[in-house]
Amino acid sequence: MRATSAHPTAFWHRLDDGRVQCDVCPRACVLKEGQRGLCFVRGCEDGAVVLYTYGRSSGFCIDPIEKKPLNHFLPGTPVLSFGTAGCNLTCRFCQNWDVSKSRQMDTLAAEASPAGIAHAAASHGCRSVAYTYNDPVIFLEYACDTAEACRALGIRNVAVTAGYVSPGAREKFFSCMDAANIDLKAFTDDFYKQLCSAHLDPVLETIEYVHKETDVWLELTTLIIPGHNDSDAELARMADWVVEHVGPDVPMHFSAFHPDYRMQDVPATPAVTLSRARQIAMDHGVRYAYTGNVHDGAGGSTYCHACGELLIERDWYRLGHWGLTADGRCGHCGTPCAGVFEAEPGHWGSRRLPLAPSVMAEVA
Repeated sequence: MRATSAHPTAFWHRLDDGRVQCDVCPRACVLKEGQRGLCFVRGCEDGAVVLYTYGRSSGFCIDPIEKKPLNHFLPGTPVLSFGTAGCNLTCRFCQNWDVSKSRQMDTLAAEASPAGIAHAAASHGCRSVAYTYNDPVIFLEYACDTAEACRALGIRNVAVTAGYVSPGAREKFFSCMDAANIDLKAFTDDFYKQLCSAHLDPVLETIEYVHKETDVWLELTTLIIPGHNDSDAELARMADWVVEHVGPDVPMHFSAFHPDYRMQDVPATPAVTLSRARQIAMDHGVRYAYTGNVHDGAGGSTYCHACGELLIERDWYRLGHWGLTADGRCGHCGTPCAGVFEAEPGHWGSRRLPLAPSVMAEVA
């Protein structure tokens, strides 16, 4: 398959002036023949919107599910992670910019069919496949076809996304997923406009949709950037919104920024800032709040919200003490812990196992 091959897409319509409008995300890019959208991977060819990254990936790796991060979805199990290239946001602070900001199709070094990915995941003992590294909503058709192939083999599907997606595409995309971590980048529209060329409201709408209209297990992540989204007031407003609109059981992850891409003049996030964000969230009613990208045993572990007992001990991505019963309750007081758990945790640990492209090509 050529890296520039065009795959048909569904979410677009033709305008009266002959141009086409992409309907995957709120950008609603209007394109003439030969033009590409801001994401770079969807463009107008032969009068229709096509996807240029179907069947091509920037790489494959088996990770611990906790790295997505998902702390309440099949803890301790391995997940096969992959992405493509491009993105529909322009985040100046992108921590994965070499892939998400790529405008080079040679970034897509690995060729893989949906069936190839599903069978590779199964043969390596992965319990799920994660659509990540760049935002999977922009390669929706590839992700959904892969998800269908995975479900046929009993493998679950995980979306790691910024949630910047339009209603029609949103419904299709999340109907294929079993779990999602949505990146809630900040809680002001100014932040989204100035640093991401986007808006906050569509992201909040996606979060509510996933929680209220689907069976997808949901967790949220916020990259804390010093001086931009780390004030006590903003963090409190964010936590209040989460508790009011999607409930206290949706886990929140606060991760550390490091200087990169177009924000190299901003210092790295101190660990104490993440601990403060976690405490503010819990003080405002969030039952499960975590720190990320720092070594913090307490901030990375899960506790019973009723009695405070340690339920899942984590040292980076390695699990320790397991205090849940077989039916997902606190072994001390019997209170249910929200999430998707099995009787026993997985034992993948903190390993990271890159997979060669040839592994994906073994299945036609």
